[in-house]
Amino acid sequence: MASIADSQPSAGEPLRARPPLERDMLAARLATAGDLTADEVAELARLDDGPDVAGDPCDSHPAAAPAPPGCGASAARMLCADELADAPPPEWLALPDDEHASLLRGGEPVAEALEAGFTHRVGGTGAGFAAGGPLDVMLPGEELAWHAGQARRRGLGACSDDELAGLGGAAARLESWAGELKLAVVAELDARRAGPGGREGEHVTEEVAAMLTLTGRSATSLVELSRRLERLDATRAMLAAGLIDTRRAAVIADHTALLPEEHAVAVQDAVLPYAAGMTTGQLAAACQRAVLACDPQGAIRRRERAQQDARVETWAEAAGTAALAGRDLPPAAVIAADKTLDADAAWLKAHGVPGSHDQLRAAAYTARLTGQPLATLLPPGSASGADPAAGGGGFCGPAREAGATSGLGGWPATGMGGSVNLTMPAATWLGRSDAPGEIPGTGPADAGTCREVAAALAVTPATRWCVTVTDNKGRAIGHGCARHGPGPPGSGDPAAWLATVKITPVETGTCTHRRETASYQPPDTLRHIIKIRSRRCGFPGCRRPAIRCDDDHTIPHHNGGKTCECNLHPLCRRHHHTKQAPGWRLGQPEPGLLIWTTPSGRKLTVTPEPYPT
Repeated sequence: MASIADSQPSAGEPLRARPPLERDMLAARLATAGDLTADEVAELARLDDGPDVAGDPCDSHPAAAPAPPGCGASAARMLCADELADAPPPEWLALPDDEHASLLRGGEPVAEALEAGFTHRVGGTGAGFAAGGPLDVMLPGEELAWHAGQARRRGLGACSDDELAGLGGAAARLESWAGELKLAVVAELDARRAGPGGREGEHVTEEVAAMLTLTGRSATSLVELSRRLERLDATRAMLAAGLIDTRRAAVIADHTALLPEEHAVAVQDAVLPYAAGMTTGQLAAACQRAVLACDPQGAIRRRERAQQDARVETWAEAAGTAALAGRDLPPAAVIAADKTLDADAAWLKAHGVPGSHDQLRAAAYTARLTGQPLATLLPPGSASGADPAAGGGGFCGPAREAGATSGLGGWPATGMGGSVNLTMPAATWLGRSDAPGEIPGTGPADAGTCREVAAALAVTPATRWCVTVTDNKGRAIGHGCARHGPGPPGSGDPAAWLATVKITPVETGTCTHRRETASYQPPDTLRHIIKIRSRRCGFPGCRRPAIRCDDDHTIPHHNGGKTCECNLHPLCRRHHHTKQAPGWRLGQPEPGLLIWTTPSGRKLTVTPEPYPT
């Protein structure tokens, strides 16, 4: 057996596509999935460790290619369309439910966790979900889902280890089948929203995001994957058959996205026979080799286009920590940065900083991004020694006073640069509570982290301080802005300072229009209160902070809409355009409460994100 690398053509040699017959057989096989007897299902999709047996009723057709050594994949025997056309419906489906469990195996009652064990013996002595049993090899669909549901309802404790393994495999096949169904639904919606000449419809991703409660980026990825699979019939068919999962299908689709259709299909056919037994990392490497062999310039185009989406992302981790990562960066720059962090970690280790290599890399990473010299991470009393640039380091950003802090945590005593919109309960800030707060970009933060950030912000005199009063549900009902901050920690009485902040009401329920203005452009005070009340874009699921959004008139100003709290709401530029697109409607029946109507007629309600209380 040849590995995927061995099967690649030499440089300059065109990559030959596999015969389209395998794709045709897959499509025909799926057309009647769920209407086959157990024997036919086994003949159709049974995973086999060797070549097809002699006397195969369809041995005029090639079998799927064998798997390369070590990848764990097996060959899947495919039936042709003529065989499927004559497949009779399974007789056992006509039995009443209460007779399913009475089916016999070898003349004895079948005592399984399933109501309907098959009487057939398929490649072994198992029945039901056991190895070699019909449910262990059945194609995903409503029949397999019914049996899996029955097993779950009766209790997994009744399953043997063998049956449990088979049931897990069935669940994976059903998940793939459902994933293909979801992609097909998205593709159909996309086709219905298409413009003249098949032009891609506008704001389809927003409709998908609202329909499936996804972020804009996730919805975009889903729509793009559905479009890319439109020309990869075999990949889509393998997904629907449960032979690969959505992640593997996405790997193939992503790597062939910028190739002409002929080359895309050739790459697909080169890697697909092995895809089921590969991890996504192995499959990605195989795809890259196939793309380079087929169309080297296509790989370059794919990388260059991806780099146009270069970005830095932040998110909250489940443990209460946070993450910061650069995405779609130039490979050479990433390699250089990675080696620089290795050198920084070695320098810190050599100068007595405790911690593992990964911990020291992380400390150097955050120090560089915050403009903090590596020397400030040294233990107290340590000599800074040589410049870390000697080990591939150097300083990034403005230098700060050495020795301001030490160890792997904490903030530099000189404060924090940039803009940080920290939100925390006053009782937490005053040390009377350990209620969590929130830091946009990373999400919820524990009380200790919030107090550290607040202390770092207090060092900078230019920090702006606001106080928002909420009800017991976290809804903003009052707000005030301070003329000056409380000062660095230990410099005064925070509670006394808090009492000096003047609080004014935030409109809720029926608006009194106290901040209404006749002009189109809202004054800064009104913009500020709108962003305090509604801290994020008003589109369902969008997490873009309000400070980076437009101040949208729900009813356009030229149509009589007020410039007031009851008719203004933050919308990011993308969803501002969505609101104006044909078929979309938006209403704000009370301040901060939005009701979206999608082109399909579905109504979605958005309320302001509550503050931590």
